[in-house]
Amino acid sequence: MIRRRIVVSGRVQGVFFRDTCRRVAAEHGVSGSARNLPDGRVEVIVEGSPEAVEAVVAWCRHGPAGATVTDVEVNQEEPRGARGFDVG
Repeated sequence: MIRRRIVVSGRVQGVFFRDTCRRVAAEHGVSGSARNLPDGRVEVIVEGSPEAVEAVVAWCRHGPAGATVTDVEVNQEEPRGARGFDVG
Protein backbone atom coordinates (compact mmCIF):
# COMPACT_ATOMS: atom_id res chain seq x y z
CA MET A 1 0.00 0.00 0.00
CA ILE A 2 1.11 3.52 -0.83
CA ARG A 3 -0.50 6.93 -0.39
CA ARG A 4 -0.11 10.08 -2.46
CA ARG A 5 -1.40 13.63 -2.01
CA ILE A 6 -1.92 15.22 -5.41
CA VAL A 7 -2.65 18.92 -5.92
CA VAL A 8 -3.86 19.75 -9.42
CA SER A 9 -3.75 23.30 -10.83
CA GLY A 10 -5.42 24.80 -13.88
CA ARG A 11 -9.04 24.81 -14.98
CA VAL A 12 -10.01 21.94 -12.72
CA GLN A 13 -13.06 23.18 -10.82
CA GLY A 14 -16.51 23.08 -12.40
CA VAL A 15 -15.46 20.46 -14.99
CA PHE A 16 -16.45 17.27 -13.10
CA PHE A 17 -12.83 16.66 -12.08
CA ARG A 18 -13.68 15.34 -8.60
CA ASP A 19 -16.53 13.07 -9.67
CA THR A 20 -14.59 11.66 -12.61
CA CYS A 21 -11.61 11.13 -10.31
CA ARG A 22 -13.88 9.15 -7.97
CA ARG A 23 -14.90 6.91 -10.87
CA VAL A 24 -11.29 6.44 -12.02
CA ALA A 25 -10.26 5.59 -8.45
CA ALA A 26 -13.08 3.02 -8.20
CA GLU A 27 -11.99 1.42 -11.50
CA HIS A 28 -8.51 0.96 -10.03
CA GLY A 29 -9.62 -0.08 -6.54
CA VAL A 30 -8.08 3.00 -4.94
CA SER A 31 -9.40 4.68 -1.76
CA GLY A 32 -9.11 8.34 -0.83
CA SER A 33 -10.77 11.67 -1.48
CA ALA A 34 -11.00 14.66 -3.80
CA ARG A 35 -11.90 18.20 -2.81
CA ASN A 36 -11.81 21.69 -4.21
CA LEU A 37 -9.34 24.07 -2.59
CA PRO A 38 -10.23 27.75 -2.05
CA ASP A 39 -7.50 28.85 -4.49
CA GLY A 40 -9.06 27.00 -7.45
CA ARG A 41 -6.94 23.86 -7.28
CA VAL A 42 -8.14 20.32 -6.54
CA GLU A 43 -6.58 18.12 -3.86
CA VAL A 44 -6.71 14.37 -4.42
CA ILE A 45 -5.62 11.82 -1.81
CA VAL A 46 -5.21 8.26 -3.08
CA GLU A 47 -4.21 5.08 -1.30
CA GLY A 48 -3.82 1.57 -2.70
CA SER A 49 -1.42 -0.65 -4.59
CA PRO A 50 1.51 1.16 -6.23
CA GLU A 51 0.26 0.37 -9.75
CA ALA A 52 -3.30 1.54 -9.02
CA VAL A 53 -2.18 4.74 -7.28
CA GLU A 54 0.19 5.59 -10.13
CA ALA A 55 -2.65 5.06 -12.63
CA VAL A 56 -4.77 7.65 -10.79
CA VAL A 57 -1.79 10.02 -10.57
CA ALA A 58 -1.32 9.65 -14.34
CA TRP A 59 -5.02 10.40 -14.91
CA CYS A 60 -4.74 13.55 -12.75
CA ARG A 61 -2.11 14.90 -15.16
CA HIS A 62 -4.86 15.48 -17.77
CA GLY A 63 -8.19 15.06 -15.93
CA PRO A 64 -11.59 14.86 -17.62
CA ALA A 65 -12.34 16.25 -21.08
CA GLY A 66 -13.30 19.75 -19.86
CA ALA A 67 -10.23 20.26 -17.67
CA THR A 68 -7.03 22.11 -18.50
CA VAL A 69 -4.33 20.85 -16.13
CA THR A 70 -1.34 23.19 -15.86
CA ASP A 71 0.53 21.68 -12.91
CA VAL A 72 0.43 18.58 -10.72
CA GLU A 73 2.21 18.32 -7.37
CA VAL A 74 2.58 14.77 -6.02
CA ASN A 75 3.68 14.14 -2.46
CA GLN A 76 4.27 10.80 -0.76
CA GLU A 77 2.49 10.21 2.55
CA GLU A 78 2.28 7.31 4.96
CA PRO A 79 -0.74 5.05 4.29
CA ARG A 80 -3.59 5.54 6.78
CA GLY A 81 -5.91 2.67 5.86
CA ALA A 82 -8.33 4.77 3.82
CA ARG A 83 -11.60 3.09 2.82
CA GLY A 84 -13.89 4.22 0.01
CA PHE A 85 -13.58 7.50 -1.87
CA ASP A 86 -15.05 10.78 -0.62
CA VAL A 87 -15.80 13.77 -2.79
CA GLY A 88 -15.94 16.98 -0.80
